[in-house]
Amino acid sequence: MKLPRNVTGRQLTSALNTLGYEVTRQRGSHIHLITQLSGEHHLVIPDHRPLKPGMLNRLLKDVAEHHGMSRDELIEKLRL
Repeated sequence: MKLPRNVTGRQLTSALNTLGYEVTRQRGSHIHLITQLSGEHHLVIPDHRPLKPGMLNRLLKDVAEHHGMSRDELIEKLRL
């Protein structure tokens, strides 16, 4: 599946709420998230418009690995 090109940091944060991620704090343009599902997992998302493809790919791979799914399955689940 092709990586979406127009996803902002805020959109990704909202989409990750469906997987149990919650915003713990924001410092400048960095949004800190945490989830307790499938073990504790911390994530930092830059609040950029749009996220660069390499950054988005790294974040999606990290979340997918934590939840035991592929990046493509995660993109479909988050409806990005």
